Amino acid sequence: MFFDEWNDRRWEAMASVKRPSRYAGGEWGDTSPKVGPSYRICLCFPDVYEVGMSYLGYQLLYSMIKGLDRIDVERAYCPWIDMEKEMRSRNISLGSLESDRSLSDFDALGFTLQYELSFTNILTMLDLGGIPLKASDRGDDAPLVIAGGPGALAPEPISEFFDLICLGDGEEMLPSLLESLAESSEMSRDDRIRMASDIPGVYAPSIIDWTYGEQGALPLELKSSLSRVISADMDSICPDSAIVPSASILHDRIAVEVFRGCSRGCRFCQAGMIYRPIRERSPEKVLETVKKLAEATGWEEVSLVSLASCDYSRIGEAIEMLRPYLDARDMKLSLPSLRMDNFALSLAAGLDVMKKSGLTLAPEAGSQRLRDVINKGVSEEDVETTLKAAFEHGWNRIKLYFMMGLPTETEEDLAGILRIADRAAKIGRSMKKRGQISVSVAGFVPKPHTPFQWEAQDDIETLREKGRWLKGRVRDKKISLRYHEPEQTFLEGVFARGDRRLGDVIERAWRLGARFDGWTETFDLSIWLRAFEECSVDPEWYNQRERYRDEGFPWDHIDVGVTREFLWRERCRSREGLLTPDCRGGTCSACGWQGRGCSWSGGGADLAQN
Repeated sequence: MFFDEWNDRRWEAMASVKRPSRYAGGEWGDTSPKVGPSYRICLCFPDVYEVGMSYLGYQLLYSMIKGLDRIDVERAYCPWIDMEKEMRSRNISLGSLESDRSLSDFDALGFTLQYELSFTNILTMLDLGGIPLKASDRGDDAPLVIAGGPGALAPEPISEFFDLICLGDGEEMLPSLLESLAESSEMSRDDRIRMASDIPGVYAPSIIDWTYGEQGALPLELKSSLSRVISADMDSICPDSAIVPSASILHDRIAVEVFRGCSRGCRFCQAGMIYRPIRERSPEKVLETVKKLAEATGWEEVSLVSLASCDYSRIGEAIEMLRPYLDARDMKLSLPSLRMDNFALSLAAGLDVMKKSGLTLAPEAGSQRLRDVINKGVSEEDVETTLKAAFEHGWNRIKLYFMMGLPTETEEDLAGILRIADRAAKIGRSMKKRGQISVSVAGFVPKPHTPFQWEAQDDIETLREKGRWLKGRVRDKKISLRYHEPEQTFLEGVFARGDRRLGDVIERAWRLGARFDGWTETFDLSIWLRAFEECSVDPEWYNQRERYRDEGFPWDHIDVGVTREFLWRERCRSREGLLTPDCRGGTCSACGWQGRGCSWSGGGADLAQN
């Protein structure tokens, strides 16, 4: 009787919200819970269903964990504001999508830290799942709350809400971690955490205290740095199955990762630094994975993904191997993350699916000078030839990504954004194309583990003035320009380089009503400003100052592979406008990975002396 009443309340809640399909389940794939597993983990994505189901990482981890004998996995997503309200009013606990098992009834919860503005959603999920927010308040019966993802490599603002943090590739770490936790389930919570922290790449925030002063944020009693763990063999971590969503999602297709890492060395790009070294998947394994996933899902589009798909050294070979299989089934192939060069565009032009949609390119900066500062490696000639090739190959809609607020930026650099957009529109007209040029400008946020981690960030008003300056100077009706909300950029910057003192601010803002801060329609800066004030924390201290060379950072205890010396050297080179070449060209940049798993570092550490 109780279960029937509870189930009725759940369906009544779903009938009262705008998108009930987010909570319905009933997907195609291996989603049935196992009978009597010895350990259960719920993968929790701190955003709505359609965003979380587009995240390749959870598809990989879900398939991998399902393959473990004694361990089962389910999923949960953050309910939208309307559903949260219904759940609270009806006293409904947040449960997994597969079985509706309450989060509090799992042995462990695994959150991914993809974006700083999703932090409050983590607290929403914990609270709705009946789990104390702070790790220090949880008893032996509460699940262990685990974090992973890129944000886990600079986790201190959110660290007090987690028992364990995984540093590196989950495919490499989770099997041994979950097996160890399953075997130690009779231990006390503290003993389980202490045991897990001995596993390479596993960080227990509770074992480290911090001090703050003129030298920056410094960990106490830390004997050695915590090293990121990598999966060296990409062929060994391919998924055999995937879940087909029950509702429309952002990326509804087969996604196969062709390689991991990047050696281009863009100085603003955190992903290009923290995912080193480059590890490639063989074309044979790519084909095998596509076949398995196509048969398991029925999807009709395949996307070869990476940070820059055309940098895959065997891309041509992989496409030729895939072509007969895809043609026989009338499946389409796409390549996201194209660089601004003729090779990438010519390659993509041969893929039918790319011609039917817009083309996205990222010059990042408007002038050659500033592109050299950020080490983008894109010349004026590249910009010109790529735009011409885009229209020649049949694209009519082009989206251009830029940043504003980059180090050393001038008004002339901003004006260059408009010049490139104007040039794109003129090229389209010259070829009698009905070209539509969409320009998107994001505020630059200095990120940890990058050469720009020492930089000051533009304040809200400066970014707003730059955005309005750009928007007000668009004259061509074929060009539309939008810029990212400066308030959100400001908050992202605070938490990107923040320390553990921000934990109280996050909790206070959440209690004041902060939800889905990455969504423009729900973001409210006034809530955050009140939380900062009530917690006596100055957010501008984290953003609007240049760090000195030897300042202690809240992420210094985490070794991602690239060295601080390399990052500082790259910052110095940026000030001189010096390019650091892609190390796959034969010149090692001495980033720290040479001799430690990098297969491209045979050319000598020439740049280390400059």
